[in-house]
Amino acid sequence: MTKARDLANIISGGFTADDIPNIDASKITSGSIADARIPASAVSQHATSFDDNKIVNDISTIALRQASNENKGAYNTNSMFVDVFQDATGIASHTTSARNASEYVSSIVETDSTPTGTQLYLKSNSSSNNSTTFTDSSGNNLTVARAGNTKHIVDANSDIIGTSAYWIDGGGDQLYVAHSDFTSRGNFGTGAFTLAGYYRFNSVSSERPLMTFGGWGTSVDHEGWSWMHLSDNRMLFLYRSGGSNVIAKTSDVLSLASDTWYHLAVTRDGSGNMKFWKNGVLSGSHSGATGNINDFSDNKPLKIGETADSARSFAGRFDNIYINKGYDTYTSNFTPPTSYYGLVQTVNATGNFISNAITAPSSVSNMGAIVTYENAQGTNALNTDIVLQLSADNGSNFATATMTAMPDFATGIKMAKVNDLSVTAGTQLKYKISFANQSGSKEARIRGVSLQY
Repeated sequence: MTKARDLANIISGGFTADDIPNIDASKITSGSIADARIPASAVSQHATSFDDNKIVNDISTIALRQASNENKGAYNTNSMFVDVFQDATGIASHTTSARNASEYVSSIVETDSTPTGTQLYLKSNSSSNNSTTFTDSSGNNLTVARAGNTKHIVDANSDIIGTSAYWIDGGGDQLYVAHSDFTSRGNFGTGAFTLAGYYRFNSVSSERPLMTFGGWGTSVDHEGWSWMHLSDNRMLFLYRSGGSNVIAKTSDVLSLASDTWYHLAVTRDGSGNMKFWKNGVLSGSHSGATGNINDFSDNKPLKIGETADSARSFAGRFDNIYINKGYDTYTSNFTPPTSYYGLVQTVNATGNFISNAITAPSSVSNMGAIVTYENAQGTNALNTDIVLQLSADNGSNFATATMTAMPDFATGIKMAKVNDLSVTAGTQLKYKISFANQSGSKEARIRGVSLQY
């Protein structure tokens, strides 16, 4: 076909797209191209992608920190919900878990009920400095008296779990319960028992008794029992009557420092196995401690802070004194009470809690979250021991997140995240956190959640 014929065809039939040959794009030097003619890929291939998750995560972290610093209750914005468990208002339900007064959620639950076998429970928690009113909180209503200048003291060194602590100066100060009131209660026989409490020593340079019942002295022929801190930084529980039935443990160094709070405990089970605990960690044990603790014929009282024969005196502060007959309350490493709502500890291997529903301003199909948590015992694995699920349809469907670790939120407080998790679309948002493999040697505490939507 000749060029003349082509020209004739164009003249006679009109100019169509088929008559346009392949033209190099560089030949197009004027005019504009309609938006619809440019594919998205032609633009995006030249654009630097932008991920806003870093900004969202930073804002969520700042929100958690601000809420923690201000002790703020749960709240939400148009795109975020924040709860640091200052109270329980942001939680809809628990399954074998609980919010602790120390502002965390765990499946290891502490309550303020006294366990079966409790003989004496002393908790200071006074708002009145120098108060001299002393109460047995075990339910047995034992009369607790004082000698010397023993008192409740409210100062910066006394708020280990409450507002105050008991204070004695080492010069004859003590709390005591009359021998007649405590004879049957201090009679442990050959069975189990627990003695525990918080102590803060002014000095550990010489013998300092913590608690005694019946006689105690340097003679091998004394009677009674004593829970002692010795000058060589060891803890001793001793029973001796007529030179027999010795129950003692002195070989485990506790390394107790002055002016430092410690939770100390001694237990014996029904088989005569004694254990000694420092801050919830087993520090020593003693088998064969099967002596019969039942002879208190010397008529000496239960004393806290001084030996029954007034030979030696403890100086410092103490609180949360607990005596149990018939039960070894602590059998594996434990978390010492962090409040007076922690006398009884129930270890639930599994559990969960679910947030209240948060109403989003529009339908949501992707969600994210920042979670702060503490390894109070052991090391908890993300997505195994701590599992996060998110829902946008009021919990009808939960999507399971795969959390990844972030830098620590604070000393001892871990942080993890998930972004853009696909969920069944809706406007009623919830999170669910589940615990697994929890025990006396593994405890996860959830400290805060920032939900993103």
